Amino acid sequence: MPPVTHISRAYPDRVEVRGRSLTDDLMGKVSFSSYFHLLLTGREPTDDELFFLDLLLVAIAEHGMMPTNVAARMTLAADPGSLQGAVAAGILGCGPVLLGTTEECARLLERTHSEKRDPREVAQEIRDAGGKLPGFGHPVHKPLDPRAERIFELAHERGVAGPYVALAEAFRGAVHAAWGKPLTLNISMPMAAVLLDLGFGSSIVKAVPILARTASLLGHLAEEQQDSIGFQMATAAEHLVEYEPE
Repeated sequence: MPPVTHISRAYPDRVEVRGRSLTDDLMGKVSFSSYFHLLLTGREPTDDELFFLDLLLVAIAEHGMMPTNVAARMTLAADPGSLQGAVAAGILGCGPVLLGTTEECARLLERTHSEKRDPREVAQEIRDAGGKLPGFGHPVHKPLDPRAERIFELAHERGVAGPYVALAEAFRGAVHAAWGKPLTLNISMPMAAVLLDLGFGSSIVKAVPILARTASLLGHLAEEQQDSIGFQMATAAEHLVEYEPE
């Protein structure tokens, strides 16, 4: 059989996307968030799915001078003609420490749920092994991440909080017990929990923060084009880091 895609095809007189006419069925009729959901899943979102997709995209897009934004700005300062390269430089930082943590949280929640394990036991095992539990800790937000709390609040308010939100909330106390102190439950854990409860698979949840941060990067880069601070950041790094010959 030949290779197959179910996403789209361009013809001389039309474009089809997921079995719909781009010009007749989608343009002017669906929001970009709905379109994003359609591209990812093959169907348009329910009201709750659209609400939380919009909510999470807004919640995770911008967070100040994070490494992703700094890398993008410095790249554009070095090559002002490479907007796409600067965006790519920022997105390449979406790993298990920043943004990609949502995927790590989703896998943890899925595993804990499927194995019917007690979050307290899971947290203690990770602590005993010297590991870190994804979704906990934040350099700025203490003792609470306001974004995380708002996501939980709206998930309960709109009735979409299911077993994964319950597990995420249970991990808060489990982490406190295992580490002997409260750790900030950051935005990654409720993002993962809500997306799982809405039916997204753990392998795709990272798409949401990646899309959101792309929008933020473009905002930073638009500002960088008008008022560049990329080389000032590089100079600050030079002053911050001491050189010690071996």
